[in-house]
Amino acid sequence: MWNFDEPAAREGSDCIKYDRREEIFGVKDIIPMWVADMDFNSPDFIVEYLQKRLDHKIYGYSFRPDEYFLSMISWLKTRHNWTIEKEWISFCPGIVPALNFCTLAFTKPGDNIVVQPPVYFPFFSAVESHGRNLIYNRLTESEGTWNMDYDSLIAGIDSNTKMIIISNPHNPVGRVWTPEELNNLAEICLKNNIIIISDEIHCDLTLPGFNHTPMASLSDKIADNTITLIAPSKTFNLAGLSTSSVIISNPILRKAFNRVVDNLHLGNGNIFGNTASIAAYTHGHKWLDALLDYIDHNVEFVKDYCREMIPEVLPFPPEATYLIWLDCRKFGMSGKELQEFFVHKAGIGMNEGSTFGPGGEGFMRMNLGTTHQTVMKAMEQMEAAVSKIR
Repeated sequence: MWNFDEPAAREGSDCIKYDRREEIFGVKDIIPMWVADMDFNSPDFIVEYLQKRLDHKIYGYSFRPDEYFLSMISWLKTRHNWTIEKEWISFCPGIVPALNFCTLAFTKPGDNIVVQPPVYFPFFSAVESHGRNLIYNRLTESEGTWNMDYDSLIAGIDSNTKMIIISNPHNPVGRVWTPEELNNLAEICLKNNIIIISDEIHCDLTLPGFNHTPMASLSDKIADNTITLIAPSKTFNLAGLSTSSVIISNPILRKAFNRVVDNLHLGNGNIFGNTASIAAYTHGHKWLDALLDYIDHNVEFVKDYCREMIPEVLPFPPEATYLIWLDCRKFGMSGKELQEFFVHKAGIGMNEGSTFGPGGEGFMRMNLGTTHQTVMKAMEQMEAAVSKIR
């Protein structure tokens, strides 16, 4: 029904991923596989909703209608078996702003905030930009997968530790945390009065064979200590519409968060973001299932290609997201050298691993949210470049 093989015309559209290639990588003629958005058109039902609203021809002050909340509630119940209430939902113009607002709402300068690198790098600035102390609880790598290090977490906690930010599912390593793993983390946080910020923006991109567990769905007690961040932006390619949601069942924490948003006058959102969110959460199930199958095919192709043609590159197959974490440590290159090799020798622009913090050295993050043809071309170029340095 949907043709994900159709190339999207992104050049010349003020697209960061394509139109800033030369600025970011120093060359324009590369395959851009870095920024975490997809090279697929947003689905037809979203375009139709937006077009209908555009045709209204008045774009004045507006509010989020009941349909905005009800569609989200239904979506989370259907896809993730999580029951939430309308009053728990707060608006935010993006997940990264939400991370910063949480820092301001729930901590004070000098407090310690824990993150789990290698992880999405805006976690770091959300802590340090506001005078809080960044504490690393590094993930551990074992037998081809990544795990939380609870002993290290416990050892690093002191009286100033007030908050932890987790990536659930995890970006960039692609883990879908199990209920047991999340429960273990939550128990530590409850025992030590540490608020949990759970970035779940990739929750809908859980690949076949895996199931996402919202942290706040585990128990009322855990929900009372958890702030959940979600958005349709990654799932439906809507990042430019700046519409995200923050789900907080604890009324005291919710009031503190909303106070920050209100004081900054950033709670109104925009008409088209509201409209797209409603369309996505109302009609998006079948389209998303088709997308996940397509992404899964890309993942399997990269796995097979590396095993057969580029054994020097060891992919960690993602359990969620359209991002794949490539272990390139066999090359013995520094992060800068890896980036230069892939850009100037292979013609591929990716995210270099050390930008995701400790534990990311020697890795590259590759975006597979693009056509099979593009992925095939990228892997062929990678193999050709690697063959010259064997």
